[in-house]
Amino acid sequence: MQLAFVLVEPKVPENVGAAARALCTMGFGELWLVNSDLHTRPEAHWLAHGSDHILENARIFPNLAAVRNSVDLLMGTSAKPRHQRQDWHEPARLRDVLASKGASVATAALVFGREDRGLSNEELALCDLLTGIPMKVPYPSLNLAQAVMLYAWEMSGLSVTATTDATGAQDGARLGALRQRLEALLPELDTPAEGKLFQWVFQRLPLLSGRDVGFVHTLCGNVERAITRSKRPPDKP
Repeated sequence: MQLAFVLVEPKVPENVGAAARALCTMGFGELWLVNSDLHTRPEAHWLAHGSDHILENARIFPNLAAVRNSVDLLMGTSAKPRHQRQDWHEPARLRDVLASKGASVATAALVFGREDRGLSNEELALCDLLTGIPMKVPYPSLNLAQAVMLYAWEMSGLSVTATTDATGAQDGARLGALRQRLEALLPELDTPAEGKLFQWVFQRLPLLSGRDVGFVHTLCGNVERAITRSKRPPDKP
């Protein structure tokens, strides 16, 4: 599994440099930026301290939707649960979820919002899972680079196998492909996208283990074949 750390419209170049240093220290190398060029600023390199290669190789995306289309699993950071969602996890639990994915997730992305206002509700809605760091203060807030460091440390054990699982499953057996498959299949079963059942399915889908992802793919295939057969004209007597 490749794990990317995504900064959405960061405001302070020093934070970008410090985030790159945190990733390098913990064995990660994928820094992605949304709508930002702060990684090119001298101030970012001042704090990178041996992590300039991460800044130089950073990937740039126009918006978070573009990131969504590039990964199997998108995880957004939020200080507290939003939208009454039940899929908010502390970092240790998030690591367990990722570790269970096996080859069903080739690329996952952990998204950090803006220093002043975090991720918007629309951006959080794009995420498969939400995660946050519990804090004992009325107004929970961490410096951006500090938050990246804490998550990089917690996920550091995953970086050891970053390249071993990425090619272990064909594209059709991955979590991202299953999401797209269900988005097309559920409306065929009279399950509208705005309904509670549809939302329930997609809140729990990212929690499936790699083995369960394969099982649901098989189940979808059986349902798709049954739908195809039901649409065929009856044989003439």
